[in-house]
Amino acid sequence: MKIIILSLLLCANLAFADARQIDDFQWEGVERIVAIGDLHGDYDNYMATLRAAGLVDGKGKWIAGKTHFVQTGDIPDRGPDTRKIIEHITKLGKQAERKGGRVHNLIGNHEAMNVYGDLRYVSDGEFEAFVTKKSARLRDRAYEVTLQNLAAANPEVFASLPENYREEWNLKHPLGWVEHRQAWDPAWNPEGEYANWVLDKKVAVRINDILFVHGGISGFYCQNSLESMTEQVVGHLRHFDPANAGILNDEFGPLWYRGLSGVEPTASIETVDAILARHTIKHIAVGHTPTSGVIWPTYDGKVVMIDTGIARAYGGHLGYLESTPEGLFGGYRNGKVPLPSSDPELIPYLEKVITLNPDNAYLQERLEQLRHPAVPELLEEDAEVSGDTEVSGDTNLEPGPKPVPICGTSG
Repeated sequence: MKIIILSLLLCANLAFADARQIDDFQWEGVERIVAIGDLHGDYDNYMATLRAAGLVDGKGKWIAGKTHFVQTGDIPDRGPDTRKIIEHITKLGKQAERKGGRVHNLIGNHEAMNVYGDLRYVSDGEFEAFVTKKSARLRDRAYEVTLQNLAAANPEVFASLPENYREEWNLKHPLGWVEHRQAWDPAWNPEGEYANWVLDKKVAVRINDILFVHGGISGFYCQNSLESMTEQVVGHLRHFDPANAGILNDEFGPLWYRGLSGVEPTASIETVDAILARHTIKHIAVGHTPTSGVIWPTYDGKVVMIDTGIARAYGGHLGYLESTPEGLFGGYRNGKVPLPSSDPELIPYLEKVITLNPDNAYLQERLEQLRHPAVPELLEEDAEVSGDTEVSGDTNLEPGPKPVPICGTSG
């Protein structure tokens, strides 16, 4: 019997011995995958999660060998440390490749928003991170250009500006704002460091039998290739037109869609199965919709929600998804738990997660909801509790519910 078990283990290891890249969007034979969700400018909890997953040492350097590490987007906004995280994760990617591993950064809706100038969720600390001795002069120059452009475009409005206009303008353009736009907006600066960092990333990747994407894939994008979705997002970011933002603001697009995460209109099981078949996968891992502390499988384990709310803005709940030849695991600060492969197994799974996170009152509430299914589990309310009330900004949607195909294509 021992010989049989040993043979099986050897076969499993051989199956993952030669990781190979199929194309720019697909990898196979990867022995270990670690994925984390939204970070929202929280460097400390980002680093704590990497350490909990065994990806870095105490100095923040890669120690995970040939592991593939996926971050599913939304590094910016709500917290002050976006620059610090991007700088670290970029260096980490180079360290990982030298060891045979890989770091995959995906584009989330907040990366896109920073590129095209929707700064509703940028914290004061984000702008402060760009402040230098030249910031006041740069802002003065930007203000002068603003007045010149306004005077040329609309003399009547320019003539009627209130006396406190500069004061109001300064509130909307704090020190560091100019440098932030120079770094993020390709229209301001084609050489912008963070704009080009985003434009070089992908919307989704497939590693082994898991597809990773920030928001999700709806029936409208079910037949799209991973390359097609990335090309659409990057194309619109390079030549942004607020009147025709397309996939960038589409609530059913891969950056914004929450239908795989229980938010209406939810995806049908037929759509989920069609996505699995289209991409030859067994699981879809999504961020974007916070779970308040748990790596959460749905659709009998076919979809895995991995945005645990790592950032302090969402509760500071450390969590990561791990995939090895032994299966899928929900990882936490104090250990990891095998993910269930069917919905009836969610209760014992959550009970084990709670033993690792006994201070998370929300998980106790969710457990009670599962034990008493007459009480509906409303993920939209969960999102509001977590402060996740952002909207796509698409004001051109037709009123009323939009009929979603089971599996179509956006082009």
